[in-house]
Amino acid sequence: MHRTAYLLLADGRFPSGGHAHSSGLEAAVAAGRVTDLAGLEQFLHGRLSYAAPVTAAFTAATHLSAARMGRAPSATECDVKVPFLSLDRELEARTVSPALRLASRRQGRALLRAGRNTWPSELYGHLPKHPDGPHQPLALGVTAAAAGLSTEEAAQIAAYGVLTGPASAAVRLLGLDPYQVQHLLARMAGACDEIAAAAAAVAHKSPQELPAHAAPLADISAELHATWEVRLFAS
Repeated sequence: MHRTAYLLLADGRFPSGGHAHSSGLEAAVAAGRVTDLAGLEQFLHGRLSYAAPVTAAFTAATHLSAARMGRAPSATECDVKVPFLSLDRELEARTVSPALRLASRRQGRALLRAGRNTWPSELYGHLPKHPDGPHQPLALGVTAAAAGLSTEEAAQIAAYGVLTGPASAAVRLLGLDPYQVQHLLARMAGACDEIAAAAAAVAHKSPQELPAHAAPLADISAELHATWEVRLFAS
């Protein structure tokens, strides 16, 4: 286990651009759906129920594919790219909102840049090319593989990130006590670990079989948020 690499990649200060995104919290605050700590807790439980299983599973599956590539240097270019292409297409299909697709790819592009500079590897070059960058879970999976982490560690970082982004944004948007927000995250740690373990357990499955949870209200809110002329967060 590369403990320091795990801590670096999970750290909110890792320069992956996550600080610019609230994961829908800014729109929820503006709509009056989140006004206090209790509202934030409900919001985060919602994120755990639909976003975390998908994000963690696609991160884990990408990591597993990347790790296998690293152990099989003789694989052809076609063999290398097919798993990533399938994962990219399946995740794109699960991300209904164009605004959320763009947010995911921009975060993936930022993470890819940081990962390449921190843990150089040929694996990054196998990710599907897209003008807006790779989806964030794919970039995270490859970065975790380049850092020498395990599939479950990659899934844990993914599930954890689903919570910490909006939690951090809540302190800025609502002026919440950061100690209370951290206590809330600590209470959700068990559920986060369970989701990560479940994601790692299905990482070997075909992309079509991975979780496909959805949240229509989050998609609608993301599209409305994208039309705002003034906002604190990109998503």
